[in-house]
Amino acid sequence: MSWIEAIVLGLVQGLTEFLPVSSSAHLRITSAIFFDRDAGASFTAVTQLGTEAAVLVYFAKDIWRITRIWVVGIWDRSVRGSLDYRMGWYVIVGSIPIGVFGLVFADQIRTAARNLWLVATVLIVFAFVLAFAEYWGRQTRTIKDFTMRDGVVMGLAQAAALVPGVSRSGGTLTAGLFLNLTREAAARYSFLLAIPAVVMSGLFSIPDVFDNSGDGSIPTVAQMIVATLIAFAVGYVSIAWLLRYVAHHTLYAFVLYRVALGSLVLALLITGTITAT
Repeated sequence: MSWIEAIVLGLVQGLTEFLPVSSSAHLRITSAIFFDRDAGASFTAVTQLGTEAAVLVYFAKDIWRITRIWVVGIWDRSVRGSLDYRMGWYVIVGSIPIGVFGLVFADQIRTAARNLWLVATVLIVFAFVLAFAEYWGRQTRTIKDFTMRDGVVMGLAQAAALVPGVSRSGGTLTAGLFLNLTREAAARYSFLLAIPAVVMSGLFSIPDVFDNSGDGSIPTVAQMIVATLIAFAVGYVSIAWLLRYVAHHTLYAFVLYRVALGSLVLALLITGTITAT
């Protein structure tokens, strides 16, 4: 892997991780168009450690409060009715689906799921699902109204994002809107829900990203560190921007972008400009 490739992919990861446009799809497409190869699922997973570190820093107070109350609540029943205690359980239970599916379909996620025909199609199809959720959702429920059912449904939606093109944030936002949550409430839970799955995936993928028999181009340790740090810095800014944006705007702009990007990739595949694998 060249330094330019590592830097560009770090920027792409940071810019797209929290937007409902699929960072894994963008890394796959960017690699194919500009570098004529696939950086690999392991590279994606490790750079996501940078963006998740941004979540940990940005939501540090919330994460500490939820964790503390959840631990206290294991012994003290008086705090079990609080939102923070319940949110701790919502994140734990909501993380189970992606952990199970990630283990069961690990080989397919690293190979067949990265086919650009599939990625482009999924970008377009789920754009319309997101559009329908934006149109149909009443957005009458805030984070205070969150229930275990919401956590499970959004956890299943996060698991669908194991396929590049679905988008983890897009899937959870879509599910949240269908559950009549506000965009901001769905986004906040989406940030918290991602922490266990993405951190574990990234840590387990560190050995694979430097494996010559792996699924992508091989970065040096220095390149991997720089790409992850870039993803952290850009991702931190993206969090603040997205929370402000969803509080005052619809998600239709992302719908149009997904359709346009998916259509572009399909056109490049049809003309033979890029290859699907």
